[in-house]
Amino acid sequence: MQKMNAQLLMEPLTVDIRTAAKLLNVCERTIRNLTKRGELPVVKILGRVLYSREDLVAFVRQKSSRESDDGNEEANVPEIT
Repeated sequence: MQKMNAQLLMEPLTVDIRTAAKLLNVCERTIRNLTKRGELPVVKILGRVLYSREDLVAFVRQKSSRESDDGNEEANVPEIT
């Protein structure tokens, strides 16, 4: 439990658009489009548009589970640390 708490203190809970794009391996325009379509939620803090790491992981898991529903093999989605 202490290790998990220490890890939370060292890593940000939210990331900016540039980091979100890098984590998903897409361009920033793709992140903006996903946000506009409501597929990727944002966290607004003091006028900044940020993305929750948990939401990014959930987005990837949702996309990979949709592919498995279509008959493709489900991909393992690692934790983003």
